[in-house]
Amino acid sequence: MRPRIKKHDPKSEYYFREGCFITELSNDDHDSAVSLARARVEAGRTSAWHALRDTVERYVILEGSGLVEIGDLPPQIVAPGDVAIIPPGVRQRITCTGASDLIFLAVCTPRFDPQNYFALEE
Repeated sequence: MRPRIKKHDPKSEYYFREGCFITELSNDDHDSAVSLARARVEAGRTSAWHALRDTVERYVILEGSGLVEIGDLPPQIVAPGDVAIIPPGVRQRITCTGASDLIFLAVCTPRFDPQNYFALEE
């Protein structure tokens, strides 16, 4: 690993099949211990039920309001500053409940690998 600054490129946002838009902020071999992505769920939308194998994921809510569902926990309202912690293999989804988009960081350890993503609904 070497010191570096990764510049944010808003044009790199893409739609991910779970139902949200993703901007990879840091997810490459230079730091395999963690990945950071900016996730955006449009107003009134809900991501699909999914889970990550061998990966702990955290949602750090930055903007908007939502309802997060993790495993067997009751649905929880989330707002800026809240952190949802999702253990490996645990089902998850999030709904944007506000009038504007829900924006959060998805922090994965080890870093996100698409091979570890599995959809629980199509």
